[in-house]
Amino acid sequence: MKKESLLKLTIICLVISIVYTILVKVVDVASIGPYGSKVGFSSVNESFRDLVGYNKTWYTITKYLGVLPFLLVGFFGLIGAKQLYERRSLLQVDKRILLLGCFYVLLGVIYIFFEKVIINYRPFLQEGVLEASYPSSHTMLAICICLTSIYVAKFYIKNKSLLKVFDCSAIFLMLLLVIGRTLSGVHWISDIIGGIIISITLVLAYLTSVKLVDHTKKRI
Repeated sequence: MKKESLLKLTIICLVISIVYTILVKVVDVASIGPYGSKVGFSSVNESFRDLVGYNKTWYTITKYLGVLPFLLVGFFGLIGAKQLYERRSLLQVDKRILLLGCFYVLLGVIYIFFEKVIINYRPFLQEGVLEASYPSSHTMLAICICLTSIYVAKFYIKNKSLLKVFDCSAIFLMLLLVIGRTLSGVHWISDIIGGIIISITLVLAYLTSVKLVDHTKKRI
């Protein structure tokens, strides 16, 4: 996809993410959460909560599998560290790796932001505590880290069979975490959808930044 089209798509998804988040906060708000906490899209969210309930098995599975995406972060972090050591300059590290590092930082900032700016609280208490629920952080980690890993891995894993195994494993992990988190019942369905929309926006932003940097290098 050309950089102009990718940039337009990123902007469109960003607008959708912002609008959706606002709608979750203001549309059909009702006190359906624990301790009477207010939740947007309450009719849909309440119906989904009653349908799925709380599944401790899926919660436990996704809780521990949620660590695996950080192994991918570490893998690409090691590639960047190796390049920095060998090339003796941060500017000589591959731009896609540097941008991936910035992407991870941005992901962390967004996580902290939504921990402070509460959109929804969870439909069930976690160890007696009412926790922030929007967007689903497991969903965001799974989609953002797995999809960017699939894109970047092709530049560093030259063995086609190994690359195929890597890609399939990343896709499987992503789907397992997103579906498992949905079925666990620890998030409202609007939180899962929000996590997906924001994640797609962030991944597109990363791909756009790589395209723009590549284009700039070619012009120079």
